[in-house]
Amino acid sequence: MAMSMPSVAITGIGVVSPYGVGRERFWQHIRNGCSATRTVTDFDATPYGSTVAAPVPRVSIDDAIELGPARRGSRGRSGRPDPRRYSRASLIGVIAATEAWADAGLSAGEPDAGVLVGSGAGGIDVAERQYFEFFTDGWKRVTPYAIPISIVGMLSSEISIALELHGISHVVSTGCTSSTDAISYAASLIRSGDAEVLLTGGADACVTPGMMFGFSTMRAVSMRYNGRPAAASRPFDAGRDGFVLGEGAWMLVLEREDRARARGATVYATIDGYGSTCDAYHRVQMDPDGTQIVRAMRLAIERSGRAREDIGYVNYHGTSTVLNDAVESRCVRQVFGPLADGVPGSSTKSMIGHPQGASGAAGIVTAALAMRHGYLPPTINLTDPDPACDLDFIPNVGRPAEVSAALCNCLGFGSKNSAIVLGRG
Repeated sequence: MAMSMPSVAITGIGVVSPYGVGRERFWQHIRNGCSATRTVTDFDATPYGSTVAAPVPRVSIDDAIELGPARRGSRGRSGRPDPRRYSRASLIGVIAATEAWADAGLSAGEPDAGVLVGSGAGGIDVAERQYFEFFTDGWKRVTPYAIPISIVGMLSSEISIALELHGISHVVSTGCTSSTDAISYAASLIRSGDAEVLLTGGADACVTPGMMFGFSTMRAVSMRYNGRPAAASRPFDAGRDGFVLGEGAWMLVLEREDRARARGATVYATIDGYGSTCDAYHRVQMDPDGTQIVRAMRLAIERSGRAREDIGYVNYHGTSTVLNDAVESRCVRQVFGPLADGVPGSSTKSMIGHPQGASGAAGIVTAALAMRHGYLPPTINLTDPDPACDLDFIPNVGRPAEVSAALCNCLGFGSKNSAIVLGRG
């Protein structure tokens, strides 16, 4: 990050994860290496090959935090617009957003504030149900709101409505890198002065029959551990056989660091650098040579203004797929060169599965909390390390560490690669 550019701070964090509602609940489970993977019970997944996932437990709009009174000029709404018409992604997104906004000490109707979030599938749960009704002669049960509820772009709108924010309201949808990209774009708007404060992050709720079937058909998800759900997500382990489908919402509040400190806000971390590239190789497979993955990470580090030696933790994409983990490991080794063996890192997905477009935000929240608490979470289920994955992945048990900067890596369908460098607040 150029010295002349304003520093952008994370001043609020809100989470709805497979562990339930709340930032602290998420952190304690991640810190302690708890698996959130379990047998799917909301529908019959046995025909699909994979019967395990990491879904968000049942939540309601009552879990959303009541925000302070709206500022003058707001319409004075209650902040709870018709949750009956939320998709699951919108519901968990709104709940996480209210926690992040309250954590930052902000009120409904904050001026010069907006929403810029990421999602891969948006309201896919509503789309699946409504198409089922339509194509099985139940078209009279199809709601007139089927289309607006299910589109990806509705996620930011529902958050904007709930928080009464009249600034930008956009959704970035770039597959698994969606929320990483959204957070960086939000930081750039803060730096340029186009926004005072932004709610950013990501939400996806993809544990649905159609998504489970689709990923099982691709043989991308774990099928070997149906009888041992907690062991199914095992990044960098020789026994891995695919990712575990996860879901959740991880939301952040971004503002200039000087503004945050002037008003006495908590600064969890700073967004220091971002790099994004495209392999231009394949719609679902990464280029095995990893050239563009390496370039994305190098760009993020260079733009942060930091040396490689400053990076004390890597939050890996680490999906638990055979090719992905091996290629990512090799790429990180190439980025850090002779320093690589001394840089610890871990995969949050070993515990929460792969929450698709929200995964980047999950990793960034994990890294920010790890730096704040001085503790690096583990990669669980790493019992038989793959020789092709030969770095320090903090196997099974976390460790105390004081880290001044972290690299958060994210890889996605369509050959997309994105990385963000965080600085300790």
